[in-house]
Amino acid sequence: MREADRLTIAGGVPGLILMETAAAAVVERVLVVAEPEARIVVLAGKGNNGGDGLAAARQLAVRRPGLAITTILTADPESLQGDARANLEMLRAVVGEPIVVQDETAWEATRGALDGAAVVVDALLGTGLSGPARGLPAKIIADVNARAARATVIAVDLPSGLQADRASVEGEIVQADETVTFTAPKPAQVLLPSAELCGRLHVTAIGTTEALVEDLPGDRLYLAEAADAAPFVAKRNSESHKGTYGHVAAVGGSASTPGAILMTGAAALRSGAGLATVFTARNAAPAVVAGCPELMTAPVDELPDGSIGPDSLDLARLNDKTALVVGPGLGATAENTALVGRLLDEVDVPTVVDADGLRAFPRRHAKPRTQPVVLTPHPGEMARIAGISIADVQADRIGVARTWAERMGVVLVLKGARTLVAAPDGRVVVNPTGTPGMATAGSGDVLAGLLAGLLAQFPQEAPQAVAAAAVFLHGLAGEHAARKLGEQAMLATDILKFLPEAARDIHGQSDV
Repeated sequence: MREADRLTIAGGVPGLILMETAAAAVVERVLVVAEPEARIVVLAGKGNNGGDGLAAARQLAVRRPGLAITTILTADPESLQGDARANLEMLRAVVGEPIVVQDETAWEATRGALDGAAVVVDALLGTGLSGPARGLPAKIIADVNARAARATVIAVDLPSGLQADRASVEGEIVQADETVTFTAPKPAQVLLPSAELCGRLHVTAIGTTEALVEDLPGDRLYLAEAADAAPFVAKRNSESHKGTYGHVAAVGGSASTPGAILMTGAAALRSGAGLATVFTARNAAPAVVAGCPELMTAPVDELPDGSIGPDSLDLARLNDKTALVVGPGLGATAENTALVGRLLDEVDVPTVVDADGLRAFPRRHAKPRTQPVVLTPHPGEMARIAGISIADVQADRIGVARTWAERMGVVLVLKGARTLVAAPDGRVVVNPTGTPGMATAGSGDVLAGLLAGLLAQFPQEAPQAVAAAAVFLHGLAGEHAARKLGEQAMLATDILKFLPEAARDIHGQSDV
């Protein structure tokens, strides 16, 4: 963001204009929530974040003179430089001197301003923070959280104490009701648990073009939106037929676990795939048909444990399909893993590998593939693939997903709260949809089927875009199910039932 600001200013947009525009966005949110004569406290620190706060205090005083505004500057006024200093001078000219607080003794005498405040504007610490807040800022943050519980707390760019590039939560952090951030979201605002401290996030353009941001050096991190998923649930051509929308082959299940591959096949159909055939153990096939009569089955001779072995399938029946999903309910034996390896080496269609199928990774395929592979590990499976602990995976989800997507040449869907979709080129998409109610058996099987179904329907689209759309749709359906049934009571099959509502919701949120 610092580089984006620098290049924008170098391109001819003065820094004062960027600051004025940023402050105006904050002011708009304050005016939405504040009554005409409400008490407003603006906390401004040193640097550009504090300058945004000073500019917001001045604009509020001009735009709504009836507001009772208290501006507290937590730095030596003489230490302010550049645009922040200019905004201090403008505040002095229009409103008067701010209250200056430079130590805890001065803060003790001032913090009563928080009591009874309707709105607190947090402009103490910005994106430059490295490490937890300490000293006076930490004390002020703690008092904001304790004494301004009834106020609406609006953070400028980032809640003070939050480290912009980290999902972890350390030390004192402002618990914001709303955050007005500039140009683009920051990682801490979209990853958990840090995102929960931001409240409702507003992303505001202040003068930096999208093209400039896209051209910045460094790794690519994106946030999925409804508009990204909308093309994958768009209205169909009137002259289409079931063959238009692909044929998914789902391989998995066993005599003791038919439900997993049943949900995967049903999800492929519910995603819009025209046809789906489940290749499963002979004794599992009746349960699949009973659970979803729209599915076709191809019963396969099974091993003594009731699962499918490496030599059970006629691969010719798979190579003519539009997409393949393998793994749900498959079994974790060496024979099952060998089957997955054989499929990956000899069936060259877009392939989703989930659950037990992931035991075949990491591995190098003897035969090159022209079609994409999508892996869908949860943190435990990712830890096994990477040879690290689950704690290590969770501590650096983005880095782990990006590294292994690049290393294995796959699209990697790292499941969990804020699922990540990483591509071999280093791009990572953060998914914002979902609910804790989806932490239930079978949710991953449904996602695997959705992924395969969309890959079958949209072979011309980038596999990462298809995967991100499937994850977004899956999470949104889970949100609908949780609202209707409650997080504790919902089942994975409820995600399937609410996919139509999720698709309608996506249409309502986007322009597509």
